[in-house]
Amino acid sequence: MKDTKKLFHWISYLQYPLMLVGLFFCFKPIFGDINSLWIEYNKALVFMGLGISMSTLQDTTTTQNTFSKRIYQNPRHARLFLIIIFLQVVFFTVSGLYGLFLSDQSPMKDLSLGLISIGIGMIGMLKAAGEMAVYQQANSTPEGMPEAGD
Repeated sequence: MKDTKKLFHWISYLQYPLMLVGLFFCFKPIFGDINSLWIEYNKALVFMGLGISMSTLQDTTTTQNTFSKRIYQNPRHARLFLIIIFLQVVFFTVSGLYGLFLSDQSPMKDLSLGLISIGIGMIGMLKAAGEMAVYQQANSTPEGMPEAGD
């Protein structure tokens, strides 16, 4: 099981090249044809959504830095953080679905699939952040008390 967890953790590093491809599509219209701005931004959103999805494959029992650890160990901060991610999921998904099915305006229609992609990626991030919060709170000591072995 540890080998599978480690494999997925290594696969999660694909988030960085995917984000770079998304960044490329953000700058492409500036140096090329500005008329394709919304189409290129849609491509950027798709790749960034894929990058966010890949980031959720990392090991949820570890945090990347002490700032994240402090947020996840505090139940109030973790709850607020999860609510913010949930609101982003709702915003991106609903606006993407609106653009796909209801909008006749070209920019919103052009961005719709990218917004849905970001929303789906954020759903995975919400799940991973919830798992991190549960794990960090279960394995933290009350403030001011030394950890075992200190």
